[in-house]
Amino acid sequence: MTQPQAFYRVVADDFAAVDGIIRRQLTSRVPLVEKIGDYIVSAGGKRLRPLLVLLTGNALGHSDYPTRLLAATIEFLHTSTLLHDDVVDASGLRRGRSTANALWGNAPSVLVGDFLYARSFEMMVELGSMEVMRIISQATRVIAEGEVLQLSKVRDASTTEEIYMEVIRGKTAMLFEASTHSAAALCGASSEQSESLRQFGDYLGIAFQLVDDLLDYRGDATTLGKNVGDDLAEGKPTLPLIVTMREGTEEQAALVRKAIQQGGSKDLEGIRNAVEAAGALDYTANLARDYAEQAIACLESLPDSVHRDALIELSQFAVARTH
Repeated sequence: MTQPQAFYRVVADDFAAVDGIIRRQLTSRVPLVEKIGDYIVSAGGKRLRPLLVLLTGNALGHSDYPTRLLAATIEFLHTSTLLHDDVVDASGLRRGRSTANALWGNAPSVLVGDFLYARSFEMMVELGSMEVMRIISQATRVIAEGEVLQLSKVRDASTTEEIYMEVIRGKTAMLFEASTHSAAALCGASSEQSESLRQFGDYLGIAFQLVDDLLDYRGDATTLGKNVGDDLAEGKPTLPLIVTMREGTEEQAALVRKAIQQGGSKDLEGIRNAVEAAGALDYTANLARDYAEQAIACLESLPDSVHRDALIELSQFAVARTH
């Protein structure tokens, strides 16, 4: 995987090893399982969650097989949720390619997602750490709750910022948090370091999702690798929309409220203009920067190293990115 950012380069050897583990763990006696699993994994993406495991482990002085296996475990868990999410959201595009459900249908996508999910727990057992098992199994429950909460708020224009934050803390930030927290546990970090790294993952995950929701209105499909306006089309009340209804003019608020309640993105350009004019995108961007700064402050418990620097750079990238 070639990435220009220094935060990938400092763990390039680890990443190559993780790739090998992923390939080996994808084996199945059922050809369709391997085919779909390989398709979704080979799409690559940013692989930020396994990156967090590797950077955290290295920052704590561990570059070894268990850390790499944990990184692969987290990637399998994340990939399983992507397969399920794309079915729930009826998504046709992810990471610039057709989704598995668009190519093979919903049933195979869900079942291969189940396979990857089960495989991740087999890999966790191999790690032999009850603390890692506790952290990740709890995280998977919270992620599922976050997804269900989000689903229950689809087309609900009365969704508050507090509810939105609860949704993204569950569906996105929780796996970031589990990545850094489980790596700290696996590497025998002190309780202070472990808690700081847990918080770091939480804050970084929130910042990352805030920017994702911002890019739904400022990005374009080519660089994002997904369809711009997807969340709006699904009637998901994300923060830019919530802030527009709260801070915008009556006309802007009414336009957004109607779009959420009806779903679809017929007036995407009008909505984009409204969220920009109401200051909702700047509000979201500023909040993301605040969370990224809080994340960086959590790294003070780590000794100086290129890996600690990489975690700082990753936090800055999370809010400066355009895709």
